Amino acid sequence: MNVRHLVPSVSRRLLFMGSLLLLAAGLQQPIHASDVDLSKFRILIEPQYIAALGDPGATSGNGAQSWGLWSQDPGPRGCKLDLYPQLKAAGGVAPAQWKFDAKDWWLEEHGLIMEKPTFPLPAGKYLVTGDRKVTTVLTIQPKDKDGNQRWELANRATLYDVTHLGCRSARYTPATANNTCSPAKVPTTGFPVTPGAAMPVVNGCNKQDYAVLILVGLPATH
Repeated sequence: MNVRHLVPSVSRRLLFMGSLLLLAAGLQQPIHASDVDLSKFRILIEPQYIAALGDPGATSGNGAQSWGLWSQDPGPRGCKLDLYPQLKAAGGVAPAQWKFDAKDWWLEEHGLIMEKPTFPLPAGKYLVTGDRKVTTVLTIQPKDKDGNQRWELANRATLYDVTHLGCRSARYTPATANNTCSPAKVPTTGFPVTPGAAMPVVNGCNKQDYAVLILVGLPATH
């Protein structure tokens, strides 16, 4: 999931250039944020990442209570599949000190086992991008009486517009009670996963593919 290796480290800060031009730290190309009042946001030095579910063509929807947040890039903190035996031997504690959960584990596009995001994504406003053409404001509404949270993107942006296609992410949970769902069963070929393609099916597992949004700004506090 790491996009920061695509540019030199000196460009890992977001800079304002001209009219609403951002050069995002660790992002692949300049980002144009049209119709966004950037003065209302604190630009993050290091991007964060949102795991999202929804219709790629939608501009709003329900179900944001099932969205999560990685406050740190989980890619560099991941564990290679061929090191899974060592991860098990360490009691599931990864070198980066996150805890592997055999009943709910995540995989990224290079075949790295990664830590879970934090659920749920708190209600509020987020400046998000897919590192292509669109940067806009994502609003997560508070839970309603039934526990549902709505999400909305400004400027008629779609979920696809702010999805980073190169970041692939899937959640794997046991398909049966005997829990035969294991990273040891992940196919060894097909990595890295093609941008925009589905993550691999793993025998014994239910799989849920998540879109990954790059979070580049949070509301400014005054």
